[in-house]
Amino acid sequence: MIRAFVECRAKTLELFKNMDEATFCLQAHPDFSPVGWHLGHIGYTESLWILERNAGEPCLFPQYRQLYAADGLPKNQRVKLPTLAETRDYLDTIREKVLYCMERTDLKQQERLWRFLLQHESQHSETISFVLELIRNQQSNQEKENSWHFAYSSPLFSNPLNEMIQIRAGEFEMGNNSLDALDNERSAHKVYLDTYSIDRYPVTCKQYRIFTESGGYKNKQWWSEAGWEWLQTEQATQPLYWEDNPDWYNHPVWGVSYYEAEAYAKFVGKRLPTEAEWEKAASWDEKVKCRRIYPWGDEPPTAEHCNHNNIHNQTTPVNAYSSGQSAYGLYDTLGNVWEWTDSWFDRYPDFQHYPYKGYSQTYFDNEHKVLKGGSWATRPWALRCSFRNWYHPHMRQMFAGFRCAA
Repeated sequence: MIRAFVECRAKTLELFKNMDEATFCLQAHPDFSPVGWHLGHIGYTESLWILERNAGEPCLFPQYRQLYAADGLPKNQRVKLPTLAETRDYLDTIREKVLYCMERTDLKQQERLWRFLLQHESQHSETISFVLELIRNQQSNQEKENSWHFAYSSPLFSNPLNEMIQIRAGEFEMGNNSLDALDNERSAHKVYLDTYSIDRYPVTCKQYRIFTESGGYKNKQWWSEAGWEWLQTEQATQPLYWEDNPDWYNHPVWGVSYYEAEAYAKFVGKRLPTEAEWEKAASWDEKVKCRRIYPWGDEPPTAEHCNHNNIHNQTTPVNAYSSGQSAYGLYDTLGNVWEWTDSWFDRYPDFQHYPYKGYSQTYFDNEHKVLKGGSWATRPWALRCSFRNWYHPHMRQMFAGFRCAA
């Protein structure tokens, strides 16, 4: 556990290497805090749960409590931050005491809390990644060409639109009861699904380009009423992170809202999968009637299984990871890009909030759609088939793509 905390922090701090103070404090989008705030919030949360509530110690930095608390200040007031050096010192001081506690505590009694905090940092680290991507995306085209982006290419496969896998009717186990599982993943429960088909791969840029070139963003017939209303307001003509370059055709499309994914699916005569359909196709082994933690089995993710943990700092071709296939033969279900589903985020049977009421329960409001699978920036501790992400359907700033079902 201690090793995981150290590794996770090292990956978080890599994102701030050579960062200037302007980027550190910049609010790139009204819905997201500056990356510097997220870094400070990671330390604040560790201090709150481990040092104050668990060890009974006083707050080490009371002057930062309102600034870094999730409910302390509106996002647009989080731009007046300590310097990066001061924030690093803040995190280092807290982490030193946290590791001291870990070495002297029975971790088994507190393991669920430690695992929650590890995933909390993982989630904020990913948010930092996509806020930095937003900043890069706002640069001029020339600046973007001179950045770290490059096309990790592979041969295009033939006729990918027809690559669907049939999942036969039957029960499967959905959810997760392990110590890693967040409250919204619990409890594991049986779900029956009728026969359906699902894309072997996420929708690629080449496939999506057909939609854009066919006037998909101008034709109301492909859009739901809510989606068309969003489109008129947003005035989108392509995905947010769009690379109209043949070198990227085999990569998943990303930076799309739920509404864009929904419209594309209708355009090709399909639909988006439900959360249950997605999870069964990614995790269920029909031969042994058993749920897998990961598509390939129960072995933790490595660089051979999927694109995650900022290994490439970008998307990779959807057919690049043959060793990461699910039992049904789906590619890229974990890592690369999050995938929209057609399900609203809601509680599972026997739901109990943890570690506080608002972590998931606040979002059971019929206003957030479930995303599954993780992205290229997702840490391994927050990567599994049962993990649930949720966003408003109009959001497209996170690293989200999709695959279709029928």
